[in-house]
Amino acid sequence: MRLFLVGYMYCGKSTVGRQLAARLGLRFLDLDQLFEERYRLTIPIFFNKYGEQAFRQLESQLLRLAISNNPDMVLSTGGGTPCFNDNMALMNRSGITLYLELDPDSICARAAVSKKQRPLLAGISPEQRRATVAAQLDLRMPYYSQAQLRVDAKSPNIDDIEALVKGLL
Repeated sequence: MRLFLVGYMYCGKSTVGRQLAARLGLRFLDLDQLFEERYRLTIPIFFNKYGEQAFRQLESQLLRLAISNNPDMVLSTGGGTPCFNDNMALMNRSGITLYLELDPDSICARAAVSKKQRPLLAGISPEQRRATVAAQLDLRMPYYSQAQLRVDAKSPNIDDIEALVKGLL
């Protein structure tokens, strides 16, 4: 079984993914981590040096590679992964997709206390961050809404999420 976690940055994909993988006895993979390990650059540095389009192309290639090499896994995707290069359709064909939904205010609150800088939100004021997050969520919603499962990510209950996933098996 393949389970793909999608959603905006700071929605908890990696945290929930690790917990689900442990409970389901599956391998956990984080697409952002795979990218940084493979290309030996952090995503912010890669973005600054090569731009988003180059990043999205390589990210899509890594997604395909992860799918072909892992018949059983939980994969935490990047926030924009589902929105490019037919990635969402690929994930839906290849396994179960789970959208961790979080509102703009909650995303901004998590971003404000995070130690990890995200390229799309770097160097902007809190007001600009809120507007940027809301606008990006609106643009990404058509992709996120294609997920087979949807969970409120404000305070996710891992027991409930596990039951939802097992209900599709």
